Amino acid sequence: MSNIDDAVGTDAENGKSAEILKAVLKKRYSCRAFRPDPVPQEIIELILQLACNAPSWCNAQPWQVVATRGEATESFRTALLEAASRDNPNPDMKWPASYPGVYGERRRACGYQLYDAVGIERGDYAARAEQSMKNMHLFGAPHVAIVHSEKELGSYGAMDTGGFVTAFMLAATTVGVATIAQASIAAYPEVVREHFSLPDNRTVLCAISFGYADECHPVNDFRTERAQVEEILDMRET
Repeated sequence: MSNIDDAVGTDAENGKSAEILKAVLKKRYSCRAFRPDPVPQEIIELILQLACNAPSWCNAQPWQVVATRGEATESFRTALLEAASRDNPNPDMKWPASYPGVYGERRRACGYQLYDAVGIERGDYAARAEQSMKNMHLFGAPHVAIVHSEKELGSYGAMDTGGFVTAFMLAATTVGVATIAQASIAAYPEVVREHFSLPDNRTVLCAISFGYADECHPVNDFRTERAQVEEILDMRET
C-alpha cells in the first residue's frame, strides 16, 4: 500500500497536512486514568470551536454538549455510581445485539490488553467488574462532556454526532488534553436527563471524559491495533 508521501506526490503542503493529521490520529488514545488538574476554560472552548467544524447531513449539526467542572463533575459522578448500583440500564439507542466475527475478536483483544495493563487475571471476574465500574467514576477525570442529539433525527443524527465526538477528541489531542468516549453512561439516559435538566427530545449518546492524563498509570500504556486499508476497502472499477 502506498504511504502518505507517495499519495501526495510533490505537493509539499498536502504532504505536511497529511503528516500532521496522521500524527494527531496516532497520538489520540482512550485515557483511563486522569490527573485531577482542571483544564482552563479557554482551552475547553478552543476544543469545542475546533470540533464544531465537524460535517453533518444538511449541516444540521444536531449535537449539543453539557460540560462539567469542579463540583458539577463530582455530583454527576455520584449520580452515575448510584444508577449503576441499581443496575437497571435502559439506553435510548439499543446496544449492539452481538459482536460477530472479527468485531468480537477486536473487542476481546482490547479487553485483554486493558486487563493485562492493570494486572487483572482473565479469570478474575470480581476485578474485571471493579475495573468496569471505573467507567461510572469517569476514570477520575476532572471534566465530562455529555453529548446528546435531537431525537427526531434518529440514527442519522447519532451518526452526525459521532463525527463531532471524533472531532472533539482529535482537537483535544492537539492541545495536550486526554479524552475517552464513554457509551457506558448512555445506559442511564433518564438519570442523565434528570441530572442536567435535559428535555425529552434529546437522545443521550455518550460522554467524553477529559482532562490531563496520568502518564504514570499503567492503564494508559497500552495501545490497540487498527485494521489495515486492505482489510476494510473493497475497491470497484467496473
